[in-house]
Amino acid sequence: MVLEKLGSSLKETLSKIAKSVFVDERLIDELVKDIQRALLHSDVNVKLVFELSKTIKERALKEKSNSAISQKENLVKIVYEELIKFLGGEGHKFEIKKKPFKIMLVGLFGNGKTTSAAKIGKYFSNRGNKVAVMQTDTWRPAAYHQLETLAKENQITFFGDKEIKSPLEIYKKFESKLEKYDIVIIDTAGRDALSGDLIKEIEELSEKIKPEEVLLVIAADVGQTAQKQAEQFHKSCGITGVVITKLDGTAKGGGALAASSATNAPIKFIGVGEKVDDIEEFNPKGFVGRILGMGDLEALLEKTKLAINEDKAEDLGKKFLKGDFNFLDLYEQLQTMSKMGPLNKIIDLIPGFGNMNIPKEMLNVQDDKLKKWKHIMQSMTKRELEDPELIDRNRIERIGQGAGVDIKDVRELLKQYRQSKKVMKMMKGQDPEKLMKKFAGKIKV
Repeated sequence: MVLEKLGSSLKETLSKIAKSVFVDERLIDELVKDIQRALLHSDVNVKLVFELSKTIKERALKEKSNSAISQKENLVKIVYEELIKFLGGEGHKFEIKKKPFKIMLVGLFGNGKTTSAAKIGKYFSNRGNKVAVMQTDTWRPAAYHQLETLAKENQITFFGDKEIKSPLEIYKKFESKLEKYDIVIIDTAGRDALSGDLIKEIEELSEKIKPEEVLLVIAADVGQTAQKQAEQFHKSCGITGVVITKLDGTAKGGGALAASSATNAPIKFIGVGEKVDDIEEFNPKGFVGRILGMGDLEALLEKTKLAINEDKAEDLGKKFLKGDFNFLDLYEQLQTMSKMGPLNKIIDLIPGFGNMNIPKEMLNVQDDKLKKWKHIMQSMTKRELEDPELIDRNRIERIGQGAGVDIKDVRELLKQYRQSKKVMKMMKGQDPEKLMKKFAGKIKV
């Protein structure tokens, strides 16, 4: 999960509210201290933490809940709203009004600029845009080959010249070819620190390119130095937004998230994994909902649209909520969800599921395991596929021999089916909208 430690700390804080008999100043003080600890442990700047917690406390003591929601729900609502405000409020969507729409990436060495160029390129390509990426980094020898390879693997046009040593000359060489593209992403050179020569290089490029967006790429593991980086780059080249990478790892990440607050340059993208599709346009509402266990319906629907057609999604959704499915449906569900990304990440997007104690082994389904399970299912009879409860010890041995796998693999598939059935049973008959209200404390999102 993205920022797992911060998320678990904040969930524990909210559970205290749910368990409390009534809301008083003592509970509010305890809640504020818990939030402070959680954010400070995640490397958020001390000053920003105390400003946020002060606002939460003032609102909690001053505001009275209306008749529609209880005092406890109102307290959760305040925490939710202030965290959203802290991370950028409504968020900032890209508006592609001009073509080519040019995005220039800047940042220091090791923050994931080149990978982010490919990821952002694929993101826009998946949404029907004609995209090109350009490599102007003449400092890091591997940068050219890295972006060229990633672009080729993802059917994105690549521009670059490893023989030319001037970034400005590289851009000039391909400038006339850019008009036929909707979006062009320019990867620039980095340094170990923001030096005078780097500033000059970025300023010269920016002057020539005139990009619509200048995005600073910062890794989540840089800690509180992210704020200093953001301020320096903003002063030097007027960044319009931030891309945060490596938010899926063990990094605390709060420093990078808070960096945008310090510069008023909103977070535009977050990297949530190593694969080229593991990038999302940053939505503060959904992000806060995710770390609080309330889910992120917008991100879930976006991933679903890219992975499955609408009719199939509706059919699977009905079976999912009715708890009425067999082995074939289970396989189709897992295969579809695997296209959307790792199951443990998808679960975080479903309202309420982030708070469920779902076994980890149920979520860690890899592609090779899916292939093995497909062979096992092909060795089953029609009756066994439609009614998995028929499968006893003798049938397990026969199926294993037929599929050429160990019987423990057949048992593992059966275990996955039963765990899924159990989760579906918990969800049976539930209205997704009611679920959202139940787990989000009637917060409007």
